[in-house]
Amino acid sequence: MKNNTVKTPIEKELNKNITTLKEIFKNADDIIYRNFDAGQNEKLKMAVVYVDGMTNKEAVSEFAVEKLMVNLNVEQLDKNPEKELQGAVAKASIAITEIAVLLTIEEAVDKVLSGETILFIDTCSKAIMLSSRGWPMRGISEPASETVLRGARDGFNETMKVTITLIRRRIRDPKLKVKYMQIGNRSKTDVAVIYIDDIVNKTALEAVEKRLNNIEIDAVLESAYIEELIEDDNYSPFPQVENTERPDAAASALLEGRVVIAIDNSPSVLMAPATFTSFMQSSEDYYERWLPSCMIRIIRYFALPITLLLPALYVAISEFHPNLLPTELALFVAASRANVPFPAWFEAFLMEFTIELVREASLRITTPVGSTIGLVGGLVIGQAAVTAGLITPVAVIVVSLTALASFAIPSYNFGSSLRLVRFLFIIVAAVMGLFGVSIGLCILIIHLCTLKSFGFHYMSPFSNFIEFKSDLKDTVVRPKIQNMVHTPQYLKSKREKGL
Repeated sequence: MKNNTVKTPIEKELNKNITTLKEIFKNADDIIYRNFDAGQNEKLKMAVVYVDGMTNKEAVSEFAVEKLMVNLNVEQLDKNPEKELQGAVAKASIAITEIAVLLTIEEAVDKVLSGETILFIDTCSKAIMLSSRGWPMRGISEPASETVLRGARDGFNETMKVTITLIRRRIRDPKLKVKYMQIGNRSKTDVAVIYIDDIVNKTALEAVEKRLNNIEIDAVLESAYIEELIEDDNYSPFPQVENTERPDAAASALLEGRVVIAIDNSPSVLMAPATFTSFMQSSEDYYERWLPSCMIRIIRYFALPITLLLPALYVAISEFHPNLLPTELALFVAASRANVPFPAWFEAFLMEFTIELVREASLRITTPVGSTIGLVGGLVIGQAAVTAGLITPVAVIVVSLTALASFAIPSYNFGSSLRLVRFLFIIVAAVMGLFGVSIGLCILIIHLCTLKSFGFHYMSPFSNFIEFKSDLKDTVVRPKIQNMVHTPQYLKSKREKGL
C-alpha cells in the first residue's frame, strides 16, 4: 500500500526519541520502555522499546541487553564515527540473528506494533530492530472446516510464518518465492504472496499483486476482506477466489501454477485464479486409488444439479406440469396435497428456510449439540410438519435429498452460492414453471461462461475444450497419477512438466 505521509527522522538525542514515542503511544500501558547504560564502564546510554505480550522478552534480555551491558567495549566504540556506531554495536555485542537498521520514527512504530524490539542508542540518528516476535499462538491442528479422510492432518493457524513454513515443508524448491506486503491503514496486516517462479503464470501474478497494492481499507481482520476486494465481479453469487486451511491443498495449487495469498491472523489462505472445476475437486481425490476417486467425483457432479434444481423442478411440475409424472405418482401427489393449505412453492420455501435455519444453528453451537440439533431439525420438525398437514411427504423427501446432495459439494463457499441460486430457481419455477427454469438455467450458464477470475475463464477448460482438451481428463473423472504429467493448460504456465 502506498503511504505518502511525512516521515519523522530519528534524532541523535535518545531522550527526544523516547519522548516522541511516548507521545505517539500515549495511554498505551502495554508499551515497555527500558533504559540502560551499555558497556563495562556504562558510558553509552541505550533504550529498548517493545510491546508487552508480543515479544520474546527472554531472548532480548539474554542475547541483546545483557551482551550490551557486559561485553560491549565502549573504548573501542569511541574511535568509531557516529554513522558506524550502530553497525559496530550490532556486530560486537548483539547475538540475535535477524536485525535491521531503521531511519524514521514511523518505521520504529510499525516494527514495535509488529512484535519487534527497537534499540535506540544515544548520539545515533538510527535505531536497530531486534527480531523478537513471540506472542501466544494456537497449535497446529486438523482444520475443523475441512474434514480430512486421508492425508496430512496439520492445518494452518493464525500466524503467517507458520503458514509459510508448512508450505515450504511440502515444496523444498528454491523457486518457491514469498513476497511480503502490508494492507490496512490502521491494522497494517502482513500479507504474503507465494508462488513458484518457473511455473506461475506471470499475468496472473501481476494481476494479484496489482489488486493487492490497490486495496484501500482501514483494517483487514480476516482473509475474507481481501477475497472480496480482489474478485473480478463482486455481484456474482459465485466465489472467484478459492480458500483453504490445508497445506497440501495450497501446495497443490502452487504446483499447478496458481498464486497463494497468506494473511496474518487468518488460518485460511487464498488461491487464485479459481475455476468451476477447482471448487468441485477435493484433496482426497488424489490420495485414494483412481477408480474409486472417479466414482466419487462423478457422484459429486450428479449431486450438483440435484442441489441446484430439484426443489424448483418439484414446484414447476406440481404447479404447472403434473402430466409429466407417471399416473400413479401424480394421483399420490394430488391426494397428499388435498389437505395442505399452502401451494407447492410455499412448501419448498418453508422447508428450505427450515433447513438453512437448522444448518446455521448447528454451526453456532458446540459440535455434539450441533449434530443433535441437525437430527432433531431434520427428523422431528419434518415429521411434525407432515403430521400437522403443513407440507406433503413428497416435499420432505425432495428437500431432504437436496440437503444431502449439497453436502457432497467439497467447497463450503461454492455450496453456499448454489443454495442462494436454488432459491432464485424456486421463484422462477413458481412464476413460469419449467419454462422459467429453462430460462434461468440458460442465464446461469451464460453468466458462468462470461465470468472470469484474474483474467481466466471461470468455466475452463469446458469453455474452450478444443484448446484445453488435455485438461478435460481431470474434471469429471480423475486420471491416474502417471497420466498427470502437465500443469493445467488454461493457466498457460511456463513449465510443462507437472506431477
